[in-house]
Amino acid sequence: MNLLNLESLYKYEPMLIEYYKLLSPEIPEFILEYSNTKEMLKQQYISVSCGTYYSKLYNIDRFSSLEHSIWVALIIRNFTKDKKQTLSWLFHDIATPVFKHSIDYMNWDYHTQESTEELTTNTIKNSKEIMKLLDRDWIKLEEINDYHIYPIADNDSPKLSADRLEYSLSNALFTYNTKDFSEIAKIYNDIEIQKNENNEIELWFKNKDIAEFFEEMMWELSIIYMVDKTRFSMQFLADILKIMNDNNEINIEDLYSLKEQEIINKIKNSKIWNIKECFEIRENSENINISDKEPNNKYFVHHWTKIRYIDPLIRYENWYKRISEISDNVKNIISKCLNFKMDNYMYLNFNINRL
Repeated sequence: MNLLNLESLYKYEPMLIEYYKLLSPEIPEFILEYSNTKEMLKQQYISVSCGTYYSKLYNIDRFSSLEHSIWVALIIRNFTKDKKQTLSWLFHDIATPVFKHSIDYMNWDYHTQESTEELTTNTIKNSKEIMKLLDRDWIKLEEINDYHIYPIADNDSPKLSADRLEYSLSNALFTYNTKDFSEIAKIYNDIEIQKNENNEIELWFKNKDIAEFFEEMMWELSIIYMVDKTRFSMQFLADILKIMNDNNEINIEDLYSLKEQEIINKIKNSKIWNIKECFEIRENSENINISDKEPNNKYFVHHWTKIRYIDPLIRYENWYKRISEISDNVKNIISKCLNFKMDNYMYLNFNINRL
């Protein structure tokens, strides 16, 4: 495992350094201490793009689940200064398997994408390193093992949580390159925390125009998350892994203990009929085929997925409003998200023993 320090986090890339400093002017030592545990360092080898990185269907940069976890933890630290809330989010993906939400597809949970979260408590409890640090800091397991108890870290969609804010910012800036740093900084610097209509802490925007700009960025990203090639790529990877698991070439534990590249190597060395060939076709394909009818004799994907959209609060005439309540543009954007068509049959020119 590659241990972390400030230099390794920054990687000497100017924009990456600036992003860390934007989220939080300083990185507390305890974040590095907890991140340098075996269970956390494993996340270095899990990509946030859910396996789409390993295909020419996308031309994207690779960032790890560990980086995302640290970035959200820094947002929470920056706004709350609360160590327990910060740690709860640092650990939120500690039990995440390789290819992240593609494994939810394998578990037929492509609607909520939460099927792997139940292992979090056991992963933390069974870590001698983490439990030793928690004992040192007088923190109980139940105070940090469920990030859902802290609304700033996680709340019901479409509210703005630290998680939704972070993956929107980093995906736009790094993964898909749809926005530059000045635009990301403009969004982040307009955020504050206040009580919402349920008397819960929530991230807000101060200005209507910046909230609208954020919503336009969110729509660009939502299309990417829901588009045909994303759903196809994730379901295909899930089906490959399920077939290999059923044929004893991998097991479920491998998905939690091995690196993504090690799993890919197993796929490429599979003895199962045409698994390797099908994977390499997808790996090297720049487009997928689309049909409104079920294709004959082809592997295909035909289902919808989780709709990701955000409707944040803003200051409005000394009170607060959801941005959709006062912006026709945002109301239209959210409507497009909710009504995004996902009824195509998606396929490539091969077939596998689909289960």
